[in-house]
Amino acid sequence: MEVLPSIIACDFTKLREEIKSIEECNLKYIHLDVMDGHFVDNLTFGMPIVCAIRSMTALILDTHLMIKNPSKYLLKFYECSNIVDVHIELGKEAFECIKISRENGYSIGIVINPETDPKYALPFLEDIEQVIVMTVNPGFAGQEMIEEVLWKLDFLNEIRIKNSLSFKITVDGGVNFKNLEKLKKMNVDRVVMGKAFFSLSYEERKRYF
Repeated sequence: MEVLPSIIACDFTKLREEIKSIEECNLKYIHLDVMDGHFVDNLTFGMPIVCAIRSMTALILDTHLMIKNPSKYLLKFYECSNIVDVHIELGKEAFECIKISRENGYSIGIVINPETDPKYALPFLEDIEQVIVMTVNPGFAGQEMIEEVLWKLDFLNEIRIKNSLSFKITVDGGVNFKNLEKLKKMNVDRVVMGKAFFSLSYEERKRYF
């Protein structure tokens, strides 16, 4: 199971050092939460920060767009990101983003919020890199995991096996060192970890990974 540190929880005054620490843990990914203050009630950073991080590392950048009208900016984010994730709750916008990514040969993920039934992801599953199951309400770091939504993991894994699909199952929200093993047993491929990762010292991170 791959761990994707969410840079939103890092110390931005030491951004280069934080990224180097991820590299030294032999992790492959960085997760970037882009929020516009409209789709969710919070504001983080945008394309300039994503591209600045790209200039600092060769790690795989997984950019989670929590913004309105992501199709308008999608190709720009792909200039600095390896994977871009959009919310299924956007409806037609999500379909448009899938279309754009497919036409250009890019990797895209679909995100489903805690209240969203995973059946709405079914039309996308053949064309995407991953399904991100949100186990908190998006917008803020450091929340407790909503375990009542974990049934979605079994649902998606059964669909994946039944149809011989290759999309990854990713969990985002409240992931910590107490529930990692449980998620691994539920056939989760990737987890986004924010506060639990960045609250560790650099030396502690190396011991865990």
